[in-house]
Amino acid sequence: MDSLVPLFVIIPLGIAFLIPLTWRFIPGIYRYLPSAGMLAMTVIALVMLFSLGGETIIYKVGGWEPVSNIPIGIHLVIDSMSLMMLMIVNIVGLLAGLFSIPYIDKYTGENYYYSLFSLMVAGMNGVVMTGDLFNLFVFLEIAVIASYSLVAFGSSREELEASFKYQVLGGIASLLILFSLAVTYWYTGTLNIADVACVLQSDPGSDTALFIQLFMVAGFGLKAAMIPFHAWLPDAHSSAPSPVSAMLSGVLIKAVGVYAILRLFFTMFTITIEIAWIVAVIGALSMVVGVFLAIGQWDMKRLLAYHSISQMGYVITASGIAMIVIARGGDPKVAALALAGGIFHMFNHAMFKGLLFLNAGALEYATGTRNLKELGGLSDLMPVTSLTNLGASLSISGIPPFNGFFSKLIIIIAAVKGRFYFLALLAVIVSIITLASFMKVQRYAFLDGVKSPKLSKVREVPFLMYLPMIVMAILCLAMSLMVIPGIRETFLMNAVNSLLSVIS
Repeated sequence: MDSLVPLFVIIPLGIAFLIPLTWRFIPGIYRYLPSAGMLAMTVIALVMLFSLGGETIIYKVGGWEPVSNIPIGIHLVIDSMSLMMLMIVNIVGLLAGLFSIPYIDKYTGENYYYSLFSLMVAGMNGVVMTGDLFNLFVFLEIAVIASYSLVAFGSSREELEASFKYQVLGGIASLLILFSLAVTYWYTGTLNIADVACVLQSDPGSDTALFIQLFMVAGFGLKAAMIPFHAWLPDAHSSAPSPVSAMLSGVLIKAVGVYAILRLFFTMFTITIEIAWIVAVIGALSMVVGVFLAIGQWDMKRLLAYHSISQMGYVITASGIAMIVIARGGDPKVAALALAGGIFHMFNHAMFKGLLFLNAGALEYATGTRNLKELGGLSDLMPVTSLTNLGASLSISGIPPFNGFFSKLIIIIAAVKGRFYFLALLAVIVSIITLASFMKVQRYAFLDGVKSPKLSKVREVPFLMYLPMIVMAILCLAMSLMVIPGIRETFLMNAVNSLLSVIS
């Protein structure tokens, strides 16, 4: 199994560099290479998840062994949490890649699009697997620099402006992260995450460790677009081509933002009550402010973008609850439950939000607009898009039997058990407002009468566009099975335990 680990970086990087070399000689092959690569990586991740059984693999790049017990080489680390993230990244990437084949056909420079798309996936896979801080930063930059270009891919004024704003704020986030890593190296003398953890946890009350954590919260919070670091996200997600929006919202803000926070804070640091409350408050603010900003939007993609902030707020809030319980020395079962709810919702969000952005792309592709006031009566004309959008809307709103219901329920139960009653109430209220927001989408886009003669000629999108939507809608139902004992342990609790085992 060890030899399979580097394939998660080698395959997408290889495809990204192969496309510019082959597209002139084998026309059209670049459209299918990324999806084929991501299908292969999804299968590898699934096989490894069932084979490892909760164990951890450490792959030493170049075979460099530690010197005097000090790691000197690059390490790639695979555990249940990273495998689940790899599966999510590559499944969403596979489906967005298939959706792209007819969707991106209207753009010029398709070969560049697929090359950048593969680079973005390679960067995210690297962030998920890396065992040292410097390469975390390198892979993070590979992913976000590719995403800057993809946001501006249409080259219109709106897209270029959104990409510029994204680059400026993304550059500030990278600077904050790089500064925190520099201070970490100065203080610990190492960049290997496990090695840094040994040094930092030997001095848990250090002011330097608190200083590092504050900069990491700001840097990765900006990458994850948490309130008050969210200014770039609505423009970037709404301006990008819809398959890219699905990747940005579905997996990028998780891999380079939320996942990095979870991995570093639960693995490297001794969790303190101050940082735990900061994380919980940022999560609660994101959850509430995001949904109120979303409900007034009429541009469907901007509405979805603000909901990304709100839904990621659930994940950060749940993580904050787990951190507070651990810092207080409370019941570890409550901490595990809160973290399980947060991680579960992060996985669920990748599916239902990725699907919603593909639905928005399908509407724009078929009608030429994403303004809800200009749509209506499309349920009969675009039945697949209508039904899959309904399923995703019910899922994000927390309606059973869809996956979003179960992850939100776990978060609310954990908040109540941990006596965070106000946070539990906020989670319920936000879910109700989310439902109202998506009832508006369903009504104005699909259920009202046709508002324009042009819309009467609209037809369902091509097969390669609606197939990924159907698969994602099925997954929104199938992922509910992760609450069933046996399945829960394999897919969810092993991921939770891989983070909490470091603390215990």
